[in-house]
Amino acid sequence: MLRRLPMRMFVVVMAALLVAALPRASAEDRDRREHKRVERAHIVDLERQWQKATLAGDLPAMDKLLSDDYLGITASGEVLTKTQQLDRMRDGKLMITRLDTSEVKIKLVGNVAIVTCLAQVEGTSADERLHGAYRYTRVYQRLSGNVWKVTNFEITPANRQHRAPPDHG
Repeated sequence: MLRRLPMRMFVVVMAALLVAALPRASAEDRDRREHKRVERAHIVDLERQWQKATLAGDLPAMDKLLSDDYLGITASGEVLTKTQQLDRMRDGKLMITRLDTSEVKIKLVGNVAIVTCLAQVEGTSADERLHGAYRYTRVYQRLSGNVWKVTNFEITPANRQHRAPPDHG
């Protein structure tokens, strides 16, 4: 049928079909962008919860944020499970007194959110003073019930002077 139409009429029909399809695609794009914006805002809120729980030594909050299969890698390369991470906070082996973040980037890929940032950290870890800049990557996964949990974490010193010498008074 389209072959029998004059070329001018064919072009008009095709243009009309394309124009009719555009608003739908734009609405879908807007919905997709809005969904990503909402998810990104949720991850930002989870990052605030993490920071608050870390600074307060809030074990129940941290327990809620970490997935059961959580694995973290410390600045010294030690691999920690969820239980080990919570134990370090509980027994005072890890105490963070300052945690200021910048350069925050969030990448959303399906049911995974990858957060990277630069953090200025002060505190103690295993009786050593922490002081300086660190880069970290935290991976959130959306689990059943649409709940986001931290599944992985890794922190790396961003400068060579990441540990201050002990304070001998």
